[in-house]
Amino acid sequence: MAAAKGSTGARIIVRRADGSAEAGHHGGAWKVAYADFVTAMMAFFLLMWLLNATTEKQRAGLADYFNPTIVHRPGASGDGIQQGVRHAVLRDLPDSEKSADFERLAQEIQNQLTGTGAESMQMTNLLRHVVTRMTDEGLVIELTDLTGQPLFVDDTAQPQPALIELSRLLARVLGRVRNELAIAGHVRSYPEMLVSSPVWALSDARAHAVRNLVERADLDGQRIQRVTGYADRRNRSGNPMDPANNRIEVILLR
Repeated sequence: MAAAKGSTGARIIVRRADGSAEAGHHGGAWKVAYADFVTAMMAFFLLMWLLNATTEKQRAGLADYFNPTIVHRPGASGDGIQQGVRHAVLRDLPDSEKSADFERLAQEIQNQLTGTGAESMQMTNLLRHVVTRMTDEGLVIELTDLTGQPLFVDDTAQPQPALIELSRLLARVLGRVRNELAIAGHVRSYPEMLVSSPVWALSDARAHAVRNLVERADLDGQRIQRVTGYADRRNRSGNPMDPANNRIEVILLR
């Protein structure tokens, strides 16, 4: 058949798409991989910047933040201590924040050592020996004699069973924080007619007895910064010979 007038005789070829998902591109997987790479690089450069912009203490504080310490709370467990609050150790913070952090920690320990949540009458009676108060130095935990229930045998440094149990309790609670500690012994006055007053030696011996007890209960002895005997120089009662003046102070230092 004759070609139409003006036709060049060129063949026209039409290519039809086959519907393949990869036709015209290579898919979006590379975009995801690239985004992951960029994110990883940003994290790397941020880490390098932090290492360069922070002090050694600040870096240690960051590490401690991601490695929290657990304090126990008196509860329903057999030993009277139940896992409770998370305590981040005092870090390289301004003084005001350090103070607030310590106040929260001290309040939690006070709750544990004043009978809150005690699961038995025996534990409640044991915690009656404990009095806590806040001072500029830190949290003072007093272990005191009760009427008819002394913590030491007569006028010696030999602990009664109640003091042994209290020392174990203290070791468990204070062992979950990192603050340093101090221990002080106080005793009542004795009659002036005595040839040799035992107050100095006795207060010191009792303080060391408690130190030995908490260390035997697995409290780190390196945290104890001082052990002091105050004799009868800081009486609680107006009557110097009142047995209420017999006490041991364990101080959680700020």
